[in-house]
Amino acid sequence: MIIPIRCISCGKPIGHLWDDFKKRTQSGQDSKEVMDELGLKRYCCRAIFLGQVDTLELINKFKKF
Repeated sequence: MIIPIRCISCGKPIGHLWDDFKKRTQSGQDSKEVMDELGLKRYCCRAIFLGQVDTLELINKFKKF
């Protein structure tokens, strides 16, 4: 699934923050601290980031009909 451009609940633009969040959490930083530094204060925006699963690489392996 691809990260939405805006938060589904509050409408805040969040799509541009995903790459930075992903890089920083994979390098070992705490996700709470990263979201605080990126300015994600509402629980609806945080839930989108924490619930996101990157399946794009998996989907690209299969052929389209």
